[in-house]
Amino acid sequence: MSAPNDVKDVVREKYGQAARAVRSGSGGCCGSAPGADRCCDPITSNLYDAGQAGAIPGAALQASLGCGNPTALAELRPGETVLDLGSGGGIDVLLSARRVGPTGKAYGLDMTDDMLALAEENKRASGLANVEFLKGEIEHIPLPDDSVDVIISNCVINLSGDKDRVLREAFRVLKPGGRFAVSDVVVRGDVPPAIRRNMELWAGCIAGALSDTEYREKLAAAGFTAVDVEVTRVYGGEDARAFLTAEGVDANAIADEVDGKFVSAFVRATKPEACCAPGCCGR
Repeated sequence: MSAPNDVKDVVREKYGQAARAVRSGSGGCCGSAPGADRCCDPITSNLYDAGQAGAIPGAALQASLGCGNPTALAELRPGETVLDLGSGGGIDVLLSARRVGPTGKAYGLDMTDDMLALAEENKRASGLANVEFLKGEIEHIPLPDDSVDVIISNCVINLSGDKDRVLREAFRVLKPGGRFAVSDVVVRGDVPPAIRRNMELWAGCIAGALSDTEYREKLAAAGFTAVDVEVTRVYGGEDARAFLTAEGVDANAIADEVDGKFVSAFVRATKPEACCAPGCCGR
């Protein structure tokens, strides 16, 4: 597996290209509503309903490269503070900001300058005042301890080469009783080495996918409790063939091997209300 810094370079470049394409009006179709142009892979398409799509700027929807819809599944309450890890063009931040209302706050964290610029444009177009986008890496969240009620993310944690650190950082910034509620790709069973070796697939959430067991273990090691992994979409052989072919992989050789092994999942966990002694809860 490639080094974490190599992974970051690939992710930064690919997501930067996506943001530039949307800003120039020359690309972007992922996350479209049913019936729209079907130019995207089965992981990123058809994630937001018409009501959600109509509540945000079109460019935010066009820049969506996620694998789920955490804002539809996460329980967000008025007045809460939400942090989106790897916020991209800002779609989930803007939807969250509407859910928590003017007394709440929605942060978006991203490391890609072009995505941050696009997110700021979408913020201005939305007219929302309770939104703030931060530049940084999800392995080093630029927020203080115990400052966030809910952490969401949309197919981004799999892009990190140091997932343990990401989960420890998520635990650190959550308030006691805070919730971890992310959409991510999860693998079930063995993954062909050809998938793991392909760097381009890191930027599509596939090569870095954890198994459901690994996800549970890593969350528990970070200090989380009440861990749950709920499958929201299963990718079959034909889904795999379409995605892998677009990424330049010999799909005929491995599509059947990955049939049903990759799923989108909603991953939930909770930071305990209080620790029993110094050094507990993953700190």
